Amino acid sequence: MVPGLEPAELPADAVEVGRILDAWGIQGWFKVQPYSASPEALSSCKRWWLLPPERAPKPAWPGAVALNIRQARAHTDAVVASAADITDRDAALGLKGARIFIPRSAFPAPAEGEYYWVDLIGLTVVNREGLVLGQVSDLLATGPQQVLVVGHQEAGKARERLIPFVDAYVDEVDLPARQIRVDWQPDY
Repeated sequence: MVPGLEPAELPADAVEVGRILDAWGIQGWFKVQPYSASPEALSSCKRWWLLPPERAPKPAWPGAVALNIRQARAHTDAVVASAADITDRDAALGLKGARIFIPRSAFPAPAEGEYYWVDLIGLTVVNREGLVLGQVSDLLATGPQQVLVVGHQEAGKARERLIPFVDAYVDEVDLPARQIRVDWQPDY
């Protein structure tokens, strides 16, 4: 077990937000690969939950553990962080590969008209005529825009529709109703 980690249960609304890449420096800092281009949630949350790497032959710790974060900040294309009780490079190396989770409730509030991808996954997509087109299974970043990947069944087979997540096609995102209204037809 890595010193400074305490066994803990993942919060019910835990979201995987990144993974620890490696130690950074000699004073216990570590480098994190965030899964978001805007990693504010990592920087604002003072307690992270870790799970061992998925493919670890022998995990350094069993199950979920909690890590109290002292500081996290952007550094080039990553985040660097320090934690209480992780005071040297060896302890930081023990975290390598760990998957980082934080509660969705700890995310900063998005601006008006902006959404976290995790909030869109699972929403039902309905067109203007009331026809259910499927459920959002993923989002793709294509550079200039995001694209909703909408899963549905067609003739007993799983299919996907790709709908640009732009104002021209998305009329409304209703998070409480778990629905997205779009100007889109099933044969597009």
